[in-house]
Amino acid sequence: MKALIVSAPADRPLAEQIAAHLDAELAVAEVRAFPDEETYVRIDSEVSGRQVVVVANLVRPNAKVLPALFLAETARELDAASIGLATPYLPYMRQDARFAPGEGLTSRYFGALISRSFDWLATIDPHLHRYHSLDECYAIPSRVAESATPIARWLVENIERPLIVGPDEESYQWVAAVAQKAGLPSVIMDKIRHGDREVKVTGSGLPPWTDQTPVILDDIISTGRTMVETVRHLREAGLKPPVCVGVHALFVGDAYQILRGSGVERVVTCNTISHLSNAIDVIGELAAAVGTFIED
Repeated sequence: MKALIVSAPADRPLAEQIAAHLDAELAVAEVRAFPDEETYVRIDSEVSGRQVVVVANLVRPNAKVLPALFLAETARELDAASIGLATPYLPYMRQDARFAPGEGLTSRYFGALISRSFDWLATIDPHLHRYHSLDECYAIPSRVAESATPIARWLVENIERPLIVGPDEESYQWVAAVAQKAGLPSVIMDKIRHGDREVKVTGSGLPPWTDQTPVILDDIISTGRTMVETVRHLREAGLKPPVCVGVHALFVGDAYQILRGSGVERVVTCNTISHLSNAIDVIGELAAAVGTFIED
């Protein structure tokens, strides 16, 4: 029996892509708000005994988590054999430590919440910094699909003489993976953060790379301040206008416009979050991760 892909209407295009990759069935599902804004869900497809995949892009998660949880619990009561969550962007990963007394460790709280309703989780490049794996905050099996191969392929096909630049040590894991797969040189900058929107980027060793096209690579572009500051540092060092590449295109407020106006050649992102900068398709990688669960 084919796996059943379930989603809210907003995530239907993503669900269709994943279903096509896996030759799975798309469920007939209804998710809507009552007049008082409470959530109504209904799965009008045969669920009993089937492997169910709830597809939900949890970017800006607070309005999206409850419908996903309710779909999972509905499938559970309809006697699904298993219920997994496929989300290209996994939120609540950056608060992975208490930086000030009294702060909530929301990454762990969110992990516990998801783990209560789902049997497994598949996502793309979660922001793992102080955590070594999702097992440290999720009590269910997980698969992490990596964007490194599609990004490396895109760089080789589209950029002349790329130099991959990581704006800080947190970007090292993505920079190293892409550089290795593409056979490209890389450097890592140093970053000092003074607040959510104020950073300082420094680094040495750039002058030998003045004939290269710098490619600033990071997993999340949120306020864009880190990349803007990195662009400024690279231009002051005499390098060419850089290409900025991000896995997850959050772009809070006017961040995209600010980054585009900072002296970059181009801004490119993966399609984990729908944005006009999307140029690198990674949904096949997510579908493959989902497939490891439903084919077991």
